Amino acid sequence: MLAVPEMGLQGLYIGSSPERSPVPSPPGSPRTQESCGIAPLTPSQSPKPEARVPQQASFSVVVAIDFGTTSSGYAFSFASDPESIHMMRKWEGGDPGVAHQKTPTCLLLTPEGTFHSFGYTARDYYHDLDPEEARDWLYFEKFKMKIHSATDLTLKTQLEAVNGKKMPALQVFAHALHFFKEHALQELREQCPSLPEKDTVRWVLTVPAIWKQPAKQFMREAAYLAGLVSRENAEQLLIALEPEAASVYCRKLRLHQLMDLSSRAPGGGRLGERRSIDSSFRQAREQLRRSRHSRTFLVESGVGELWAEMQAGDRYMVADCGGGTVDLTVHQLEQPHGTLKELYKASGGPYGAVGVDLAFEQLLCRIFGEDFIATFKRQRPAAWVDLTIAFEARKRTAGPHRAGALNISLPFSFIDFYRKQRGHNVETALRRSSVNFVKWSSQGMLRMSCEAMNELFHPTVSGIIQHIETLLERPEVQGVKLLFLVGGFAESAVLQHAVQVALGARGLRVVVPHDVSLTILKGAVLFGQAPGVVRVRRSPLTYGVGVLNRFVAGRHPPDKLLVRDGRRWCTDVFERFVAAEQSVALGEEVCRSYCPARPGQRRVLINLYCCAAEDARFITDPGVRKCGALSLELEPAEGGLDSAGTPPGRLEIRAAMQFGDTEIKVTAVDVSTNRSVRAAIDFLSN
Repeated sequence: MLAVPEMGLQGLYIGSSPERSPVPSPPGSPRTQESCGIAPLTPSQSPKPEARVPQQASFSVVVAIDFGTTSSGYAFSFASDPESIHMMRKWEGGDPGVAHQKTPTCLLLTPEGTFHSFGYTARDYYHDLDPEEARDWLYFEKFKMKIHSATDLTLKTQLEAVNGKKMPALQVFAHALHFFKEHALQELREQCPSLPEKDTVRWVLTVPAIWKQPAKQFMREAAYLAGLVSRENAEQLLIALEPEAASVYCRKLRLHQLMDLSSRAPGGGRLGERRSIDSSFRQAREQLRRSRHSRTFLVESGVGELWAEMQAGDRYMVADCGGGTVDLTVHQLEQPHGTLKELYKASGGPYGAVGVDLAFEQLLCRIFGEDFIATFKRQRPAAWVDLTIAFEARKRTAGPHRAGALNISLPFSFIDFYRKQRGHNVETALRRSSVNFVKWSSQGMLRMSCEAMNELFHPTVSGIIQHIETLLERPEVQGVKLLFLVGGFAESAVLQHAVQVALGARGLRVVVPHDVSLTILKGAVLFGQAPGVVRVRRSPLTYGVGVLNRFVAGRHPPDKLLVRDGRRWCTDVFERFVAAEQSVALGEEVCRSYCPARPGQRRVLINLYCCAAEDARFITDPGVRKCGALSLELEPAEGGLDSAGTPPGRLEIRAAMQFGDTEIKVTAVDVSTNRSVRAAIDFLSN
């Protein structure tokens, strides 16, 4: 039955216990209600959040895995020398002219679904398979974006291999993470044979900051399945937000490790052809160093030279341009320890480098027919991968000032398959198509003009610039002086030029680290060594629960009225824990106290709701949705029941939720005994 609240206190109406007993809806109610599992003891107004310094366990080494859409890698550092970052050993295989400090995010499973290989090894082995044999193998690439785009992500979500076969996404990610675990541990054993095996590694996984809680939980579940950490030692795994990691790393850089795009050399199109930012800041640096205050700040904060020049309190933006998404964050540098404060919630969208690949695929569909490309991908999957590799190599050479056309090799199987399917050759298809900027070269290749190649970048690059410009209009980010362009896609001269042209007029200094594609990976290692470096974050959404409040005529809608035991209640009230865009400090807690509705109750489930709006009143309002459930596992009360069948004392559970970390966390205690109660938040079981 419904748990009736105490006088002047709220009662939850939407939480459910394991034994669900439906409660009739009041007249006019838009939906059926469930019984309440708990009665809250806290007043309607949220108490002032409590701050608690997170307890950090000690680890001998931090290993960070940058799990990217197009490429992935790992790096590590020892606690004895945390800022000495060791990159993984260079991968076998690879493409000419491409640094091998990362490997493609490609996974190959046998026809039976067992692990075969990852990265270059997987890609090259799959490429060399006989076309008929390749149909039976499961090859996955660029699969990270499926987690971002899934609107109903669960532990049962499926991923489709290149050949069309499906398997659980959780297994695919777990295979990849297990590969990195074994690879990293083997290297650690070789470098440090005396390193203890158990509980000595803190693992860090990177995810886009714009990912929602279900996607973050999904990565954690995959890490559990892969054996990186156990559920009992959950603190051994940290989820790092990619632009945050880049920000943490950039604050350590010296001037000669940065390039200023506003100081572009005439005619330059490559990253290495830009002049150093050093000269443009030298005068400001000398002025600041004359100040004792600034010297103290430089020493105490441990930040790089660039940050010593930016006064404490200055604001900057990080644009993480990866393979799948663009991820924007705005930070403020805090004194005296160089900690970071987020000024606006993470934003961005699906404007990564794969957008250029999709534009190329659409171009092929215009030339050869959408039905043919779909059939070719399905029946010649290895040859399709070969074609994408050829395009990737030419995409990397594109630039705004490049002269001359680009040749893209078509696999022989593509040419042969097209002739058999259509009855004429690819050269005829090019002549008949409406695409006049792609020709057939005498060497048997697609010949594309530079303008045509740059046009493939346009939709994706425009999306990135539009997001940055929109963010710059926000009042919370006024005063931003620097834009750090990071991520693998930030290596593109096309993107660099477009961003500088669009944003340079705003007086924004666009800066690119020399090791731009490794910025997130290295920053994730530093974050693992000092997770408290980002001191304040902004909540991306409003979170809360549904409760009963006393009904107030004229203020509450009549259809929300519920009369119970002579008392008038308003149903479906949205009690807010934290509001969208609210600043939340690391370790800050929102506390609520609850008691079970029935004697002997062993488990309580409380539905959590979220929305983008800050002022939602009811859980039935547009945009408010159920996003997860808070679970409390209760110990049976000691002493049993008295002669009247009631427990000797009312059980009170105090739950503390933290919204200022990269993941939402919860802990709970039994108030009477001060013993911990098992508590968890599940975002994947809706």
